[in-house]
Amino acid sequence: MSQSIEAPLESPKLDTFLQELAAIQQSGSKRVAILGSRHVPITHQQLIELMTYALVLGGNRIITSGATGTNSAAIRGAMKADPNLLTVILPQSLERQPSESREQLEQVMHLVENPTNDSLSLAEASSMCNQEIISRCQQLICFAFHDSHTLLQTCEVAEEQRKIVTLFYFD
Repeated sequence: MSQSIEAPLESPKLDTFLQELAAIQQSGSKRVAILGSRHVPITHQQLIELMTYALVLGGNRIITSGATGTNSAAIRGAMKADPNLLTVILPQSLERQPSESREQLEQVMHLVENPTNDSLSLAEASSMCNQEIISRCQQLICFAFHDSHTLLQTCEVAEEQRKIVTLFYFD
């Protein structure tokens, strides 16, 4: 007498687990988005810079935005390893970026500006920019606080799009 065993219905957790397992086993390069808070202690920035440097040395392409803090650290790390593997997407035009960021951003080879968003608030423009970044990546690494609404929302959208999401909390 043979028994029939039905396969369990796929759950979102199982799907995510299988996706993460496939990502670990993937040997080729990936498009990795790195996003995070502007308010980051210098020691955390150094760790983000080192991690990004290592990711680029491993052949991964980095996509980030142009803000201070997390994104600036990611830009520094990628620029040290291989500037050609870095794409920075700005929420608005370069002219609307803080002066402390502009000098660094002017050195980026693959810089995407969004001047049509200059009339929007920074929060609205950042949200739209994050959506564009997510659409271009395979994996998101995010550094946030528990009250970083825009970043946490970006992580949720990335998960809905079945991206691999790694979220680090500062608090």
